[in-house]
Amino acid sequence: MPKTMQDRARVAGGQDHEVRYEAKKEGVSKGAVKDAVKDVGNSRKKVEAKLDKKR
Repeated sequence: MPKTMQDRARVAGGQDHEVRYEAKKEGVSKGAVKDAVKDVGNSRKKVEAKLDKKR
């Protein structure tokens, strides 16, 4: 099933492969990604902004 633009705009915190991808991309732990999703929701832009502040 192909991903849509809407799918790419979200981080599925419950999907290990998505959390792993985002953690590797941002250079942080999987736990940091999951915490960011809990704090700001699953918007990829918001999660990445939160992770950028942690670095």
